[in-house]
Amino acid sequence: MAVPIPEQYRDLFSEEKKAFGYVATVMPDGTPQVTPVWVDYDGTHVIFNTAKGRVKERNLRRDGRVALVVSDPGNPYRYIQVRGRAELSEEGADAHIDKLAKKYLGMDRYPYRQPGEVRVMVRITPEAVQTWG
Repeated sequence: MAVPIPEQYRDLFSEEKKAFGYVATVMPDGTPQVTPVWVDYDGTHVIFNTAKGRVKERNLRRDGRVALVVSDPGNPYRYIQVRGRAELSEEGADAHIDKLAKKYLGMDRYPYRQPGEVRVMVRITPEAVQTWG
């Protein structure tokens, strides 16, 4: 069962904020790995996008446990932490990265695609949510 994102923190996922998320995954040796990501929220899942073969994608396919923090760009002491399980899908991932490029870059298409790159959409089902500020 997904834990909802509190209404008063949903603005952190809005187009106006353009807040970055910092996602933590688990490496094969058990150590954490953290990466900044563009984030989205669909009313149930926190979503980010990556490419097939990247470290976070490999980690999440092996172990779906994930944590993500999004802080308010105007007040970094105000943030939300989401912990849960990730589901990965290539379906819709190209359109999703274009949506995020529009939000974060003001561009209709993601400009950093590499030849042969396969995009992956990662949906986090929140199991625990903590907020501050």
